[in-house]
Amino acid sequence: MIFQFTAPPLPHYMICGEDTYQEGDRHPDRYNIGVFDLILVTRGELFLKENGVSYSVKAGYHLILRPDAAHRTYLPCQKETHFYWLHFQTVGPWIEAEERIPFALSQSDHPYVQFDNFSFYIPKHGELSSKEQAGRLIEQLQLLQQSPSSAARWKQQQLMHELLLLFQAEEEGIQQQHPHYAIAERTANYLRAHYKEPVSYQQLSDAMHFHQNYISICMKKTFGCTPLEFLTRHRIEQAKRLLIHTNEPIGRIAEESGFGSFPYFIRCFVRYTGFKPNSFRLKYRSSR
Repeated sequence: MIFQFTAPPLPHYMICGEDTYQEGDRHPDRYNIGVFDLILVTRGELFLKENGVSYSVKAGYHLILRPDAAHRTYLPCQKETHFYWLHFQTVGPWIEAEERIPFALSQSDHPYVQFDNFSFYIPKHGELSSKEQAGRLIEQLQLLQQSPSSAARWKQQQLMHELLLLFQAEEEGIQQQHPHYAIAERTANYLRAHYKEPVSYQQLSDAMHFHQNYISICMKKTFGCTPLEFLTRHRIEQAKRLLIHTNEPIGRIAEESGFGSFPYFIRCFVRYTGFKPNSFRLKYRSSR
């Protein structure tokens, strides 16, 4: 299972600490605590259950408990157990899922926004390869709790984001083991590099050395769209930038953005932004 968070805003740090349980001790049973509870065990083992699913959290493993669920101990500690805990929350959208939900590309009409949002993913439970670094970050967070200054609070949020990046990197490492992820990334990089040129499915297939149907499946799983939809949206973003920052005629901008047909460019631009190119240019130039 993984958590998918949509940002902005990024999740924010609240409080952290550490505990040592002796043999026979139990983690408290709780329900709907209102915050995410990140647990990182350094020695021993915790035995927790959330929504009927059991998790064994060994030394070097982590578990993130939901803010809106019930969790309890299904077995007391079998030996001395030390763990860090950290509470965080987000006011942005989030979900828990078995696999990644396709990334949603922005369709904003604003010239300075290419992606309104981005998603990042954190594994709910598993072994953390950078557990020593994660422990050091949490210890720094604990030290900063002793200072009431706004600078300390700001530093805490920075450290929180560093910690999230460790977990994100862990999930990225897992994802990169899946062939569809690597193929989709290669395809996206190719399309970004060749957006000014005519690109066909056959050309894409020859460049990637995979059948076009398989490439489309990989792109849909990773980005939530086909290769040509990805290419069209990227071209539209380039056109938006040129409309705002240059005095080029709209026909020339269509060519520079990779659209071989002017009427097709107009149709695509209206579909993705809700404006005709000239109206878009006038709107944002007059607002500067």
